[in-house]
Amino acid sequence: MINLNWTVEEQDVAQQAIKTAYDREAQALIHKIVHETPAIQDIDAVWQLHDYLSAKRHQMDGKYDNRHPVLIFVFANLLKEGWLSLEDLQGLEPDKLAKISALAKMT
Repeated sequence: MINLNWTVEEQDVAQQAIKTAYDREAQALIHKIVHETPAIQDIDAVWQLHDYLSAKRHQMDGKYDNRHPVLIFVFANLLKEGWLSLEDLQGLEPDKLAKISALAKMT
């Protein structure tokens, strides 16, 4: 964890960025499900969809952690996965943006 201070303005930017990324990922998931569900022809496919959605929900619930000590890592991961861009994080201090960018480039 990185202990950084977050201004009120940065907290607002952070909350909006979390919402933006979550909405983007949720819309991508909805799009995928809508386009793949016509292929469901039997009960096994229904259970596979159920299992997939359960795992995806668990993953997304854990990914969007908005506690201040972990936000840098959360944003780096979302940037790396393509759910956020650095433009979505404008308003954060330059040092935070640099940390997020550097972490996103790591494997």
